[in-house]
Amino acid sequence: MIEFLYGRNAVLEALRAGRRRPYALALARGARPEGTLAAILDLARERGVPLREVEREELDRLAEGHQGVALEASPYPYADLDALCAGVGPGSLFLLLDLLEDPQNVGTLLRTADVVGVAGVILPERRAAGITPAASNASAGAAEHLRVAQVTNLVQAMEALRQAGVWLAGLEDVPEAQLYDAVDWRGPMAVIVGSEGRGLRRLVRERCDLLVRLPMAGHVSSLNAAVAGSIVLYQAWRRRGA
Repeated sequence: MIEFLYGRNAVLEALRAGRRRPYALALARGARPEGTLAAILDLARERGVPLREVEREELDRLAEGHQGVALEASPYPYADLDALCAGVGPGSLFLLLDLLEDPQNVGTLLRTADVVGVAGVILPERRAAGITPAASNASAGAAEHLRVAQVTNLVQAMEALRQAGVWLAGLEDVPEAQLYDAVDWRGPMAVIVGSEGRGLRRLVRERCDLLVRLPMAGHVSSLNAAVAGSIVLYQAWRRRGA
């Protein structure tokens, strides 16, 4: 199976991470090799990746927002859940996504997860956006460096994390939820973000050790899932002494 990664940051970080096998690099004819594009070309040469100059229209057919470059590569290398659980330490922070469907939201959260140094990300195999080229592009390539596990049952994955000593904090705007800045974020923790519009599923919510909410004073009823999740991840990171 082959994937076409697109967007300069996603392509650059895939080459930097070295976790995918690169087969060929497609470059729009006439693209100026400056900045990020120059770094991509240098890395591709170092790794012996074949270079093809193509008309921009060919890249347009592959993806919107390609920025003049695409990498033909092996699929995303998902991590093993057991390995994530085995690596839990005193300061481990995890991100779990409960049926998020928009690759842009997934990518935004992955970018934040990389910035705050999460130990791993867990998401369902079905009815949810995976680490597609669109998600990698939306993450500015951060997905290429993260350990992301796809699981058949998110509730069972939560239980595996709990057995490894991780506390589970679900992001949900309900009266019984604690304000995000009143939570003790020290120790192994996982932030669980629900899907766009529906929030956490009932079984996922019931398996959480605590629920967390953000204060709101405006006219709209909630924040975008990626924005809310990013705020909570930053809070957790800062409260750990970052």
